[in-house]
Order: sequence, then C-alpha cells, then structure tokens
Amino acid sequence: MSLPVFALNLDKLSDDDIQMIKRMIPKLQLLIKAKEADSTIPTLTFDELYAPLDSNEQKFIKQFQKIKGKKAGIKIPWRGMSESVKLLVAIRDQRVQEKVKVTENGVTREEIKERTLPKQFLPLPVYQKYNEMMEAMEKDIGRRLLVDSGYRSSAFQLYLFVYYLQNHGYSIRETVKFVTLPGYSEHGDPKHQAIDFINKEGINGDPNVKEFEVLPENQWLLENARRFGFILSYPKNNLRGITYEPWHWRYDPKAAEKETKKRRKGKSRRSVPGMTPSQDKKHESLH
Repeated sequence: MSLPVFALNLDKLSDDDIQMIKRMIPKLQLLIKAKEADSTIPTLTFDELYAPLDSNEQKFIKQFQKIKGKKAGIKIPWRGMSESVKLLVAIRDQRVQEKVKVTENGVTREEIKERTLPKQFLPLPVYQKYNEMMEAMEKDIGRRLLVDSGYRSSAFQLYLFVYYLQNHGYSIRETVKFVTLPGYSEHGDPKHQAIDFINKEGINGDPNVKEFEVLPENQWLLENARRFGFILSYPKNNLRGITYEPWHWRYDPKAAEKETKKRRKGKSRRSVPGMTPSQDKKHESLH
C-alpha cells in the first residue's frame, strides 16, 4: 500500500521511497527518450508519464503533485498545470563549441568539440521576442545566446523533479531549490515563459554559476533584457527559496516595465542634490 502525501518526508525520503524511485526512473527514462526522439516531449501528459509504471508506483509519484510550495520551502507563485500548448515553435540545430577534457595515455588535455542541443520549444510570441532581443545583442556585442531549455509540460517537470532527487540526497526541500515542483515552474507557464540560456561556447552556469555570470552576454541581458519584456526570475539573495540563476529569464512584459520604472525612480532619488545615502535609504523605504 502506498503512503499518503503527508507521509513523504520532505527533509529526506525514506529508504522504501528511495528504492521506489530507483525502480521508476529507468522505466520513465525510456518514455522520455522516445518522446524526445519524435519531438512530442512538449505534449507529454500525466497519463503518458504514469503509463510505464505499476499501480503502486503511480500512486507514489502522484504524491509529488500534491506538495505545496510553501510547505517545501519555496515562495513563488502557483503557475498552474500545463499539458498542451498551441503554437509552439520548435528550435532546431542549435550548436555549441564546448571545451571538453580528453585523457589519453594518462595525459589530459582540452579539446573543442561541437554538440547539438536537444530540440527546444517556445510559444510563438516569446520566440519572436527572443529573436528580436538576440538580434539586438548581436548588433551591440557580436554575440547571441541559445535556448538551453524552453517550454516544458508539467508532466515533464514532474519527471525532472523526481529524477534530480538523487542529486540532492533525496531531500525534497533541497531539490526544490534547483528544480521546481510541477505547477510552480515558469517553464510550463506560456504567459510567463522562462528561458534558460546557454552561450555558443556551451556555458550555461552548470556547474559553475560564476562562469555564466561574468559573460558579456549576461552583462548585456542585465542592461537590456527588460526592453524586450524579459526579467531575471531568481537574482542573488532572492527570498523565494530558489538558488541564484543568472541564466533563467522569463518573458513578463508587465514585470519588466515595473522593474524599469523602479530603477528609474531609484536613479532619480540618488540624483537629488544634498541627499545623503542614509536619507536615500529612508526615502526608498517609504515606497
């Protein structure tokens, strides 16, 4: 008999739960690979995700859909479950030239190898704005960013969450800092669609966040992305329970406009003659 949702230990899953996940993952991986191969991964439904599993495994995995974000330690909006989105644009043949370490005869050296990214998908309006932004970036600094991850159905998000539990000691509280629960992911919300960026040298912040942070492409985003409706979702020291992700930007024109106005007001206050830093801080706290 499977356990009810409240029996899931959010700090660390029980040994029985861990064994359950280890049995499930190989079955689910076969499904995911097949869906990626025929380009139907964006339409993955919960019923399709459950199909390879036995009845106990299905009852077990469904418990993760019922976990409340606040209970798990995150303070981000509920985005809703998403299984099928119309007018998705497929992004194909994105290639990166990555540095890889090759060891031969006990000697390790670096080589540049080309890798084709998995096909990604974006809602049409977001894809158009992404392209517009990249054209501006290329004009300014001669570089572009590629889409490392775009739209994901909530069923695919559930698979990713369960899969990555192994990387975080099978702790739900730890995993949710890096992989959002289904229903909370901006990757599954076409109205606030997230894009994870990667540059043409294969730098995406994994595992070295600083490596992405110092890219000229990232500096350009910080200065210009709001003009195209994109905003950084998880900046440094955010209070949402999510780790700092400089590569994760969502298309949210209203929030981007609000942030732009806020910054303009901040600059205006700092430019007031005779205002000291402490007075400026006090003034800001009134808003």
